[in-house]
Amino acid sequence: MKKIVFILSMMLMTCFIQGCFFVAGAAAGAAAVVVVYDHRKLENILLDNQITHQAAEKINANHDFKGSHIEIACFNRVVLLVGQTPTPELRQEAEDIVRSIPDAGRIYNQIIIRAPTSSITRTSDSWITAKIKTQLLATKGMQSGTVKVVTENGIVYLMGMVTREQADIAATISSQVDGVQQVVKIFQYK
Repeated sequence: MKKIVFILSMMLMTCFIQGCFFVAGAAAGAAAVVVVYDHRKLENILLDNQITHQAAEKINANHDFKGSHIEIACFNRVVLLVGQTPTPELRQEAEDIVRSIPDAGRIYNQIIIRAPTSSITRTSDSWITAKIKTQLLATKGMQSGTVKVVTENGIVYLMGMVTREQADIAATISSQVDGVQQVVKIFQYK
């Protein structure tokens, strides 16, 4: 009996390990596809990631933001702040923190003064973002890597470097997804 349990355990672990490798491989492949369709220079992509990381690190290190939920997105040095914080002073402080990062460019502060959204709302926002990205990927003439999609409390923010026609297509696609309350374009036009 012990031998059967051992064999079944080994088979189960093998399946889990193979699944993990598959998921990791799929994630790496997806990341490679995004980089292929993102026509920015690698240095710009890395700089955006660095700005986002520095801003998140500084905000998370500040204990005043304990009762807040703040998300940061950056595309071509344009920074978007979304989420909730209890006071206007903290909203401004988050913007000031981002402004202190030397490479950060224009800042769009869309933080709302209120209690943080629930985990159910955040899950719904993630699902909305995934649906929009999938539809952008499936749309002829749209390259999903050129549009960054951020959803916060049903509001979809679109960032990236696109033509006006691509911006309109992305906004139309986004507005037709269930659960979207508003679409905000923060594009840089080619």
